[in-house]
Amino acid sequence: MTAVGIDVSKGKSTVAVRRPGGEIVMMPFTVLHTAEGLAELTNTLRSIGGEIRVVMEHTGMYWRPIALALKEGGFFVSVVNAMLIHDFSDNSIRKVKTDRADSLKIANYALTFWQDLRDYSVEDETRQMLKIQSRLYERTLNSSIALRNGLISLLDQTFPGANKLFDEQRTKAGHIKWVDFVRRFWHKDCVAASSLSTFADTFQKWCKRTGYHYSLSDAERIHGIARNSVATLTKNDSTKLIITQAVDSLNAVYDTLQILRSEMQHLASMLPEYEVVMAMQGAGPITGPQLMAEIGDVRRFTSKGALVAFAGVDAPPFQSGTFDSKSRHVSKRGSPHLRRVLFTICSVILQHSDPENAVFQFMDRKRAEGKHFYVYTVAGGAKFLRIYYAKVKEYLNTIDSQTGCVA
Repeated sequence: MTAVGIDVSKGKSTVAVRRPGGEIVMMPFTVLHTAEGLAELTNTLRSIGGEIRVVMEHTGMYWRPIALALKEGGFFVSVVNAMLIHDFSDNSIRKVKTDRADSLKIANYALTFWQDLRDYSVEDETRQMLKIQSRLYERTLNSSIALRNGLISLLDQTFPGANKLFDEQRTKAGHIKWVDFVRRFWHKDCVAASSLSTFADTFQKWCKRTGYHYSLSDAERIHGIARNSVATLTKNDSTKLIITQAVDSLNAVYDTLQILRSEMQHLASMLPEYEVVMAMQGAGPITGPQLMAEIGDVRRFTSKGALVAFAGVDAPPFQSGTFDSKSRHVSKRGSPHLRRVLFTICSVILQHSDPENAVFQFMDRKRAEGKHFYVYTVAGGAKFLRIYYAKVKEYLNTIDSQTGCVA
């Protein structure tokens, strides 16, 4: 048996080959992630002969080129969580951190857990694309929050309180009414300098043109607020340019978010478990696809507990001698993206307060015990994942049995 340990980095990897008994077949060497470099690595490993297992860390997306190339070459490839490699002891008290040392350590890990290694299977393209879209949506949403806060900061100097003039109603394009409003009425004097009747007429025409609801009471309220506001920036072309550019930048991000939401829905609807997941309370147009993106094929987890641990919302036991801890924090050693989605889902479930929902019942019981909001929300997330695992796995197994496929 021959173990190949690969320490992955961007654009290149360090490869080491070991056998039992401490034998080093090949000293660590560097492989570029190019067509020529990967083809040469495949031929080199083939020349060794015998049973070979390749192990590498799940490091971002850098591992994919070399994993796919070796998989196509017919090798057994196992992609391992980086935390498992980090916590693995290489029988040394020295802390050596180099690519060469890490590749030897990974090869030693492969020899130690030879029988437990799981063969990597190429992910379904739809699931992979959904995950990429979900992560892109998350980053874009963070950008929109930063731009929104920046715009509010500017409005505090030109039209204080403008961001609170309307409810957060959105158009089909994903725009927000107050954001579009301040592009036209970017300074409080754009409203206050006119009479109420003149502003009401202008405001009505703006609502008709942009597709927003108009009411005279809104016009009267806005006019009163503008008359009572104090602006610290004067009304001039420079101020107008600053506000309009900030609005245009924010709306451009909102347009992108709308496109991403539509694409996420499209990709999620192509997955077999879509209807089952979307029927679960808390799984909405955004959280549903995000949930499926972050979990992937639920059948890759051996148990409900494995899925909960993957999310990092489990509380591992801690006992030594006569000490047995009764109060444990969650591990947070899993996917932060999945934890974020779970927190949103549990917040939605709490808002619905459906007594028939098992997750709400569980959280409500914890809340009645005096637990903190964060504690019972995280516990509800673990409960939700267990239900998700049972429902989705049962459904997928039923489909496999009907089609004759093997999971």
